[in-house]
Amino acid sequence: MKYFLLSVSVLLSNFLFAQHKEQAEAAVARGIPYHDKGDYEGAIKRYDSALKMDNDNLLALAEKAYSLLSSDKYDESIECCKKAIKKHPNEEGLKMLYVTYGTDYDYEKKTDKSIEVYEEGLKLFPDFYLLQFNKGISLFSVKRYDESEVCYQRALMLNPNHAGSNNAIGRLNYIEDRRVPAIFGLCRLLVLEPQSERAKNDLDYLQKTMNTGVEKNAKGDINIYVKPSDSTKKENNFSTIEMMLSMTAALSLDTLKLSPTANFAYRFGTFCSTLKESKDKNYGFYWDYYAPYFIEMKDKNFVETFSHIIFASTDDKENDDWLKNNKQAITDFYDWSKGFTWKQK
Repeated sequence: MKYFLLSVSVLLSNFLFAQHKEQAEAAVARGIPYHDKGDYEGAIKRYDSALKMDNDNLLALAEKAYSLLSSDKYDESIECCKKAIKKHPNEEGLKMLYVTYGTDYDYEKKTDKSIEVYEEGLKLFPDFYLLQFNKGISLFSVKRYDESEVCYQRALMLNPNHAGSNNAIGRLNYIEDRRVPAIFGLCRLLVLEPQSERAKNDLDYLQKTMNTGVEKNAKGDINIYVKPSDSTKKENNFSTIEMMLSMTAALSLDTLKLSPTANFAYRFGTFCSTLKESKDKNYGFYWDYYAPYFIEMKDKNFVETFSHIIFASTDDKENDDWLKNNKQAITDFYDWSKGFTWKQK
């Protein structure tokens, strides 16, 4: 009889726990729309009500930590993260919480601590691209560019379609004056989000990178400045491609009278063809990861469509008309792009 009563007690306890968890997560679901519209206090109230029903609910703790981060309450968010990690060691739901946790320290300018948190998270979730990406952001903020670049590369091998990592690769290489890797990252961002606010900036960076080292003086003479080739550099050597970029930039200033999109398409097609000719003689992350995408783009005759897509953020009526009248071409391009097989780690 005692055994029967004990069994009933355990079953009842499990039932009540499951019920409280379900009710708590329903309260969390009611809080998320408040966060999404920027009412972080309203969201936190719903998460607190969820935690009254289920004191250690991981979902409620994670969402509360994120809303506290978003409302600049970093110390409170950190405490929330610590509690969640202590109460739910190794649980899958901690993946995003580690991103919040590291970002708290990043925003507090405690970069060493943020990197430590991301590394702790990566020990548990080595294949989570956002931890690699955010670690890269922290490293970049203290100008540890080489380490930052490795993190972005790892993030991309885990998720090739992460716009932020492509954007970071493009901008880091733009800053470092590495033209071809910059072009790769900037172009991929423009494929993934061609009309976003950062797309406008990245298109500007892309065009500046394509035109680097070429200028027309007051007399109409065109001068080409080529960065000296480093003969000791073996990995990710793009000296031949950079020379070609400068030559086609000079040609576009001197003789090509095309629309901006057509001009870019002509030059980018040449860029892709030169990549193909040089691919077998070179190696490194950028040659092995990015170059095959752009080589195949040219082989599949998608360069024109690609060029119109990346100019979508401009106020070019001719380009807008092309985009409206060629929806099937755009669909075909994205079907190919989404199906492309990227190099894995």
